Amino acid sequence: MNTRRVALQFGRGELELDLPSRNLTVVEPRFVPGMPDEAAAFRAAVRTPMGTAPLRDLVRASERVAVLIPDHTRPLPRERLLPWLFEELAHVPAENITIINGTGSHRANTPAELRQMVGDAVFERYRIINHDSRDPASIARAGTTIDGRAVSMNRAYVEADRRIVMGFIEPHFMAGFSGGYKGVFPAVADLDAIKHYHRAQVIGDPRSTWGVVAGNPTQAQVRANGALLPVDFLINVTQNRRREITGFFCGDVITAHDAGCAFAKQTAMVPCPHAFPIVVTSNSGFPLDQNLYQTVKGMSAAAQVVSDGGLILAAAECGDGFPDHGSFKNFLFSHASPQAMLDTINRAVTPIEDQWQVQLLALILVRARVGVYSRIAADEIRRAHLEPVADLAARVREELTRLGPDAPIAVMPEGPMTIPYLA
Repeated sequence: MNTRRVALQFGRGELELDLPSRNLTVVEPRFVPGMPDEAAAFRAAVRTPMGTAPLRDLVRASERVAVLIPDHTRPLPRERLLPWLFEELAHVPAENITIINGTGSHRANTPAELRQMVGDAVFERYRIINHDSRDPASIARAGTTIDGRAVSMNRAYVEADRRIVMGFIEPHFMAGFSGGYKGVFPAVADLDAIKHYHRAQVIGDPRSTWGVVAGNPTQAQVRANGALLPVDFLINVTQNRRREITGFFCGDVITAHDAGCAFAKQTAMVPCPHAFPIVVTSNSGFPLDQNLYQTVKGMSAAAQVVSDGGLILAAAECGDGFPDHGSFKNFLFSHASPQAMLDTINRAVTPIEDQWQVQLLALILVRARVGVYSRIAADEIRRAHLEPVADLAARVREELTRLGPDAPIAVMPEGPMTIPYLA
């Protein structure tokens, strides 16, 4: 049998597989080279921004500044961006600046992780805090949603005079694309607001999906709730698989985010001529493949083109396990089937923490089988209604034995950095 070698992004490196090549399609985004001088491009972007004044003209030296960054599950090059940002804000004393790690409902990052995320110089000079959506003392009222619900946000963010939001624009399985106001909501919101945002009827809406911004009820909530307090400046980037910056989208939140989403859509959306009975995917490697919770994104991307009853094989290191935050693991373990999970979610009067990720996983599992190659123990993978896979290439060959050697296979080396769709 002829084979083709493919390299899946996995952890901090790659996982190489020799897969049968008789009917194999590699599905990946169009490669865009990195900018030759990222620092110069950053300066140009914040000095001639989209829809607003230059960054350094917006912030006075006496003002308290909140800088939002995404947590460790997002591949933003914070260690490069933050020093460039603070060069632009050199007139603002370091003690006036607070960096807020937007964890949403995720776990806090350790001091060692924060140091790695922002770099030694920034870590040692600036105040950095983890957002805690469960701590009433660390949050303050930010406003009211359009349906009359109170929203609280991180107190340092609420009380700041100026707010700068950083983020990475990539395809997102609920909000269409990440970035924009998603760096605020749900990143620094209270847990009740996060749970309501992820309620079952919104997550189950077919418009809450990859690559859709207009008419997407999830993105609509992100934008409405993220704008409850003024955001003075957005710094968003796009990146290629080498983690090189391919674009800066800076300035007014909506203007810059729309431009970034359009750019990402051109490179990330890939038409496929038919569905595939076998889809092999990564979860884009580190940092997104640190746990099984995030790996649902790679499974969801693959599910866009898998045949009903087909097999999705996901490669994700999952060094952080399920992970520890919320009720994701217990929810999976305490139900007898994916349909039972959906029944519980649909009956719930108020959203249960992490039900949104369970809901999306269950919706995949009621129409396809999912195998996982990871560091998680095989018995725990089974209890999560998934198939543990010790050898991905061997599992593909096994499935071809059942289906026939001509069965088509799709491979997504960059996982959810790609939005496949049926043309």
